[in-house]
Amino acid sequence: MPRQRASKKEILGWAMFDFANQAYTLLIITVVFGDLFTRVIVADAESGYRLGNLLWSLSLAAGYLLVVLSAPFLGAVMDISARRKQFLFFSYIATVLTTALLYFVAPGYILLGMLLIVFSNYAYSIGESFIASFLPDLGPAEDMGRISGFGWALGYVGGLVATGLALLFLGEVSAENFDNVRWVGPFAAAFFLLAAIPTFLWLKERGTAHPVSRREMWQLGRARVRESVRHLEGYRDLTTFLLSAVFAMSGIYIIIAFTFIYGAQVIEWDERMRVLTFITVQLTATGGAILFGWVQDRMGSRFTYGFTLLFWIVAIVLIWRTPAITTWLNQFGYQLHPQDVFLVVAVAAGLCLGATQSASRAIVGQLTPLPRAAEFYGFWGLSHKLAAIIGLVAVGLLQAWVGLQNAILLCAVFFALAFIVSLKVDMARGEAVAEAYKE
Repeated sequence: MPRQRASKKEILGWAMFDFANQAYTLLIITVVFGDLFTRVIVADAESGYRLGNLLWSLSLAAGYLLVVLSAPFLGAVMDISARRKQFLFFSYIATVLTTALLYFVAPGYILLGMLLIVFSNYAYSIGESFIASFLPDLGPAEDMGRISGFGWALGYVGGLVATGLALLFLGEVSAENFDNVRWVGPFAAAFFLLAAIPTFLWLKERGTAHPVSRREMWQLGRARVRESVRHLEGYRDLTTFLLSAVFAMSGIYIIIAFTFIYGAQVIEWDERMRVLTFITVQLTATGGAILFGWVQDRMGSRFTYGFTLLFWIVAIVLIWRTPAITTWLNQFGYQLHPQDVFLVVAVAAGLCLGATQSASRAIVGQLTPLPRAAEFYGFWGLSHKLAAIIGLVAVGLLQAWVGLQNAILLCAVFFALAFIVSLKVDMARGEAVAEAYKE
């Protein structure tokens, strides 16, 4: 049966969750709290912040490990019970509460900070899988690139609004400004709490609940996951793509978690450049998500995905060589600081930041049988979070050995592996298998 496109209001409600949760992604993981944790909470400047970087990597990885262990099972339970909105709501409330509690993480309170990051990141990340499982309900396969791209674009607008306000009112990340910047947790929590309300008002719960008891539901959930794992060979192209996504997201999670830490520790940017980089990257990423959403619908999601992976490889090499490139340019009479070159490279990379993830989400939607959307998106979430564990633990250990600047090259290796594996995906064959599915 052809998939019908949802109303514009429902699609907007779905996309508003992306708008809302970017407050957590950017304020907690990328821009503010990660930098605060490594340089102020742990404060090991004498070691080049290598201990803080390692503990930050391990904290995020632990939260993602919980997602890996639970996402496929919870997805199966949601399909059986038709309670995706209920599970999404619980993850949303848990994210808000644990994020607000970050206010109490003071310098030296390393264990408290790590625990709150583990649980808040788990709640946020499992919610990503839950909201993604609604995508196949919102339109036919040919519209998924546009709908997914719209969600990512609106997410970057939300991130721009939330982080712009936070940087304006909270100020720089420093020990001297700690009393102000510690409010980043409650601010991100409040933004997420309010901005996601349209999602729960407008997004519809589709699917038919199976008439089983709660105990039977959980037993069926476990059995269905085992069955899915056993029969994944029947979804060869989806399985191959999920492997590619593991490599791609390993690189992207490193970028998300360490871009602003890299800027502070390696590039040694000032507060003005930190704010300017954030604003310009967000605007570029928003335009990139919209542009590549359009490209997806005309050239295909796999083409878009592969193109952005190649672009990422070039960008990572340029980021690694930023100090050397700056020195070379200054030989021609320029008076540049590495932060000036870094801004240009970061803005260019921002074009593909949302596009890679949007294309990935759309490809999974095209290769997924509609009746098992939540379960299969649970595997999509699993592949991404497994990637985060691999990427963050690897870069955390590698930077402790060779320093953060050299460790960033690991991203280019991950993107290259993702591109090679993606060449094995046959979209036409995979879509035919998904459409032929019968319960």
